[in-house]
Amino acid sequence: MQFDGILFFPLTPFDSKGNVNESVLTEHIASGVEHGAGGVFAACGTGEIHALSAAEHATVVRRAVEVSAGRTPVVAGAGGSVGTAVEQTALAREVGADGVLLLPPYLVNAPQKGLVDYVRTVADAVDIPVVIYQRGTLDLDPDSVAELARVPNVVGFKDGVGDVGRMHQIVLAVRQAHGEDFTFFNGLPTAELTVGAYSAVGVPLYSSAAFAFVPEVANTFYQAFHAGDALAGRILREFYEPFVRLRDRTPGYAVSLVKAGSRLRGFEVGGVRAPLADPTPQEENALAELIETGLALVKEG
Repeated sequence: MQFDGILFFPLTPFDSKGNVNESVLTEHIASGVEHGAGGVFAACGTGEIHALSAAEHATVVRRAVEVSAGRTPVVAGAGGSVGTAVEQTALAREVGADGVLLLPPYLVNAPQKGLVDYVRTVADAVDIPVVIYQRGTLDLDPDSVAELARVPNVVGFKDGVGDVGRMHQIVLAVRQAHGEDFTFFNGLPTAELTVGAYSAVGVPLYSSAAFAFVPEVANTFYQAFHAGDALAGRILREFYEPFVRLRDRTPGYAVSLVKAGSRLRGFEVGGVRAPLADPTPQEENALAELIETGLALVKEG
């Protein structure tokens, strides 16, 4: 798989009865692809994989494959117990996904050997490219990642921990053991704040939560950053940093605010499922003001 540009993690829309809204999902994914997404990561964290049934997970991934229609890679979320992760991975392959993003096992703290075995078991079970998502209970050291990079279908590593020094060690260890044919990307919430630090240690790719509701702002920042344009700094100061402060008010707002932002932009995505909580009306008003600020910066640029 080759990724080029911002990695898009679509939301999973729910209708008034709480069911997956496939028509809105289609519209949402199509919008992201049309705005130049470098990859579509369906039914992952932003897509509330933790709250989806097996049938809903299959629906979301299948629709992402159909809408993307080969224009950009589609990666499906998988994780939890080994059995669940294998089932989700097999389904992703069946419906035509290009790979899976392997999320952590639930509620289990394990030694490095056990974590390596978890990834290896899923990768060995289904012949499809696997990207490891380091966060929570799946916290790997450089030697473990280098070992997993030798598994033929383990092709990438997404970091959601944020230890830049250790990430640099991981990149060096994998490059030494495996060469350049391995993909790294920054998966921290609101990764734009850390893109400079991660790029400096060999990790230029990143996922963008903002792309799911203000792709214009996300794309303008991406272009300005890579061009060395001072506009990137203004967008960080005036849009992303206030957004992060709003996000950090409540656990789970990394998803809830994105969904609220998408509603404010006209997509009927519904609210989040428990145990996440939707923002208050006051917080949605603050988010609406930030969106206007971001879009105004795009026009200035």
